[in-house]
Amino acid sequence: MRIDADKRPAGEHARRFNEPLSNEVAVVIVGNEFDRRDIILEKRNSQLQRVAETHRSYDALQYPLIFWEGEDGYHFLIMQVNPLTGMPINGKKVSAMDFYAYRMMVRAGSVNHILRCRQLFHQWVVDMYAKIESERLLFVRLNQKKLRVDDYIHLRDAIANDGNADNLGQLVILPSTFTGSPRHMHEYTQDAMTYVRNYGRPDLFVTFTCNSKWQEIQAELMPEQTHYDRHDLTARVFRQKLIKLMDAITKGHVFGPTRC
Repeated sequence: MRIDADKRPAGEHARRFNEPLSNEVAVVIVGNEFDRRDIILEKRNSQLQRVAETHRSYDALQYPLIFWEGEDGYHFLIMQVNPLTGMPINGKKVSAMDFYAYRMMVRAGSVNHILRCRQLFHQWVVDMYAKIESERLLFVRLNQKKLRVDDYIHLRDAIANDGNADNLGQLVILPSTFTGSPRHMHEYTQDAMTYVRNYGRPDLFVTFTCNSKWQEIQAELMPEQTHYDRHDLTARVFRQKLIKLMDAITKGHVFGPTRC
């Protein structure tokens, strides 16, 4: 069934039945249990082997059109290296987020073919983001003692009300450093209340809309690309302009409607 942008069923919200204006790729994670994916490989000897999504060959196996040479993807044994000496830095390892951010960068004198894959690039991005979130959640689950969850008031209240800690099951608490967690949002709320207490109520309601025709975006697009192909570029330019606008407001340089 085709959705008409100018017509909608009676009594329904106008935005619910809008016709899509761009092709986007998204990932849906079902449920609350972020377990490892069930990835099974068939070897040449017809034997089956289950591997983790952090296996170094997962990226090349899942996206052969992007990594046709079988390049290694992210794995836990990638060490941070000093760019001047080429030696490992105190045994520190590279995180998945830093690894894929490095893969998406544009460098002078080299061509990043990943950025030219359009919708396949979008699928790769959301897939790797889901992998990063799964890795972070697994780390939080396995390191609850290091994160000092016994000091969290909600856990103490649960034990006090139940009377038996053995009946609570495996309670996993996300720290405030995990973006989007309840404690992270609560921390943001407390910061906002602190600003109001110290500086008074806000008197500005700032809205900032991204323009895909910005010169900074158009100048960085590759040949035959549109802004729909480079959501990463749009997000970076928007963030830079937003920071610039907020800095101008903080310094008192903006007193009315403005355009960047």
